[in-house]
Amino acid sequence: MCGIVGYTGSKRAVDYLLDGLATLEYRGYDSAGVAVLSPDDHLHIVKCQGRVAALRERCNAANLTGTTGIGHTRWATHGAPSDRNAHPHTDCSGRIAAVHNGIIENFEDLRAQLRLAGHEFKSDTDTEVIPHLFEDAYKGPAQGDMVRALRNTVARLEGSWSIAVTCADRPGELVVTRHGSPLVVASTPEGAYAASDVMPLAAVTSHVLQLDDDDIALLKADGSVTVYDAGGDLVREPKGLDIDWDASAATLGGYSDFMGKEISEQPEAIERLLKDRLGEHGIEMDELNLTNSQLAAIDRIYVVACGTSYHVGLIARKLIEHWAKVSVSVEYASEFNYSDVLVTQNTLCIIITQSGETADTLSAARRLKGMGCRVFAITNVLGSSAAREADGALYIQAGPEIAVASTKAYTAQMVAAALVALRLALANGQMTQAEVEKVFHQLETVPDAIREVLNRSWQDKQVVPIFRDAPSALYLGRGTSSTTAYEGALKMKEIAYVHAEAYPAGEMKHGPIALIQPGYPVVAVVPSDHVHDKTVSNVMESKARGAKVIAVATDGDEQVANLADHVLWVPQMDEYLVPIVAVVHLQVLARYVAKAKGLDVDKPRNLAKSVTVE
Repeated sequence: MCGIVGYTGSKRAVDYLLDGLATLEYRGYDSAGVAVLSPDDHLHIVKCQGRVAALRERCNAANLTGTTGIGHTRWATHGAPSDRNAHPHTDCSGRIAAVHNGIIENFEDLRAQLRLAGHEFKSDTDTEVIPHLFEDAYKGPAQGDMVRALRNTVARLEGSWSIAVTCADRPGELVVTRHGSPLVVASTPEGAYAASDVMPLAAVTSHVLQLDDDDIALLKADGSVTVYDAGGDLVREPKGLDIDWDASAATLGGYSDFMGKEISEQPEAIERLLKDRLGEHGIEMDELNLTNSQLAAIDRIYVVACGTSYHVGLIARKLIEHWAKVSVSVEYASEFNYSDVLVTQNTLCIIITQSGETADTLSAARRLKGMGCRVFAITNVLGSSAAREADGALYIQAGPEIAVASTKAYTAQMVAAALVALRLALANGQMTQAEVEKVFHQLETVPDAIREVLNRSWQDKQVVPIFRDAPSALYLGRGTSSTTAYEGALKMKEIAYVHAEAYPAGEMKHGPIALIQPGYPVVAVVPSDHVHDKTVSNVMESKARGAKVIAVATDGDEQVANLADHVLWVPQMDEYLVPIVAVVHLQVLARYVAKAKGLDVDKPRNLAKSVTVE
């Protein structure tokens, strides 16, 4: 959510700023802008509502030649999307510019104080207080020291932020800081860089420096990066992080969109995650940082997540309770933070977040950790806040996921949840080594099963006309398949803008059945499992009322084939693993429907990839 880039060095700043913002488009945004310090030490601000491509056209016309600058993509929180509310924002003199990701909770009080002091505001944003506070600090107690000015500025802020500031009085310098929002920096022979995450930096370096909360970094044109902690002391050895993927991983590579590319990458992502995970003593998972006796003592688990990751949590509960026989509560992070929590010394919290920066999930983790609960993270991003703050972290190794709607991270997270469940079940004696090995070998068949589903994408394409003009749809499933229904409906809403409701199939009769009329789309996830016949009965109830039924079913199920209008077939496999495969059909279907409607499948309206505000 929002994106920040910054550069000072020997090259044209605007080139990196625009390219960096383009790589951050996946985070979600509605406007973009840059501030570049010209050779004659004047700040030039170019910004607009809309896409980075439109900003690039304006920047080309402006001929920005300076070598120091900052850039931003904005996702509106305070003030409607518009040119005037786009970042960067400036002080009264126009010689200080700032960009900000996060929310300043006390901005109204600060704005009132600043107005009384003579400051004038041009936008509706919370961010605009930052350059004005910086102006007062820079001209006053900081006496021209950028680091001191930024420290004095953030001392007056409440909320969350990552901030980058440039000042026309200090050519060749940038200052940046973070508090609850991500920011990384890098030093290279060509200059010093800053960005919201590693993706914009992958093209220029393989090593970045991570800032802790309230650290302030001074970036200079000679490429040096100096980091100070919250107290103003020099951080002699800032935490480093090696970028373990090539920048080309974030390119389309011949695909028409990132979502299509990422759907196709799911088998390889799962194979990477499973590699070397089975050892002579069971599942190899040193990342848990728990001994067998500590694992065996766990008697309650909270799984906390948001959105698609919450659906992973529902699968995790099924797997852990089925295999390890440990009670699991799955909680929406946004609700969990304001509810009562029961924690003992044997409680484990598992947070699931693709980006590792989801604000609600991180708040829940900090809360539980403060109560003495051990926290384990399942995430995709090396060095993310979730990985750094948790007691242990399992990286799903899915590679960069650019499309806003998660696909490959979702299936990889489910596999990661299965590994955690098996590790726990072996430790507490609910499964034997042989039983764990049997399930693991079944997991190893999942990538090929997904490849088979992808080869059957023509089945999904046949269903597109049913959804293209449909105002609404109903998704149904039982047991683990109810979660597949939830995720399938979410995908249809996210990228095709079709209102889709998902329910456990048995709940259909308690209200949702009133929606069904002739031609109404009903997606039924009905694999060969222990509740198959019950789900089939719900399919019959839908058909009796004229529904157009699209079934996700196991190969060879003639009963379902005779009932449904269309069948999306999946290979035969263990019912507790079939959600990892079955959901791929629903990902493909949602993408096909969105593309048939002429929609941008990678950047759906109003959504952000990484939700870094609560």
